Amino acid sequence: MDTMRDRFITTTSRLLDDDPRLAVVLAEISRDGFDRAERAHPDRVINVGIREQLLVGAGAGLALTGMRPIMHTFAPFLVERPFEQVKLDFGHQGVSGVLVSAGGSYDWPAGGVTHMAPGDVALMDTLDGWTVQVPGHPDEAEALLRQAAVREDKIYLRLSLQQNERARALGAGFTPVREGSNGAVIAVGPMLDNVLAATDGLDVTVLYATTVRPFDAAGLRRAVGGRETADVVIVEPYLAGTSTGAANDALVDLPHRVLGLGVGKAELRRYGQMDEHLAAHGLDPHGLRERITGFLGG
Repeated sequence: MDTMRDRFITTTSRLLDDDPRLAVVLAEISRDGFDRAERAHPDRVINVGIREQLLVGAGAGLALTGMRPIMHTFAPFLVERPFEQVKLDFGHQGVSGVLVSAGGSYDWPAGGVTHMAPGDVALMDTLDGWTVQVPGHPDEAEALLRQAAVREDKIYLRLSLQQNERARALGAGFTPVREGSNGAVIAVGPMLDNVLAATDGLDVTVLYATTVRPFDAAGLRRAVGGRETADVVIVEPYLAGTSTGAANDALVDLPHRVLGLGVGKAELRRYGQMDEHLAAHGLDPHGLRERITGFLGG
């Protein structure tokens, strides 16, 4: 299976052939993958070097001319380092584009904290009007990218090496995967397989989310049904608790409890491998099972 990043490169290269309004802005990362596209469209595949603030600024400049810019690099270099440019050049100027990250929260553990961005979605939450999408499979990443290319809004597409075994049909909001009566568990993007393994045999509803902003408040309300109280667990592949506020707002008129599971704030300084980071943050099936049953019972 190819990775989400591989699929992003091949899909975007094809989109450039078909849509003269599209442009790609790079900061060295993934440049080799765009060799053919750069030769075919030298005016619309732009590499700014290792200058991430310029990456976002150049993308916003393209958007001001009516282009649809796709900006790409690792997550900490796309969201955290040039955050002021994201806030001002896109938000303040009122233009739109597509941010596509790679690296997730800890895809390359040997790179250390400089190449990790578990707080990226929480940071994007401070800005208005951004759609945030977290696919769990390369097929989903391609579908969301193709949709983003022809939309007119601001989109952050978060890609990772961690992925589910198979793709799911993408709906407008949360997709029910399993029905149950003892609480609801929202699995975001690549966390679905681990959540399904962790909840095997439990009487819980599992919802699958690839679009996390805007938060599907109506979908969550449908999942808890007509109950007098609601228990909700949100399992996200980034900072724990990022979406608990959104869930609380969705259930504001219903007595409820929300448990946010994800990446902890403490820096893990032994590099290890991705699976070891998942286990250390309690996001492997065993860790999730313990924490979900401890919260919901069963």
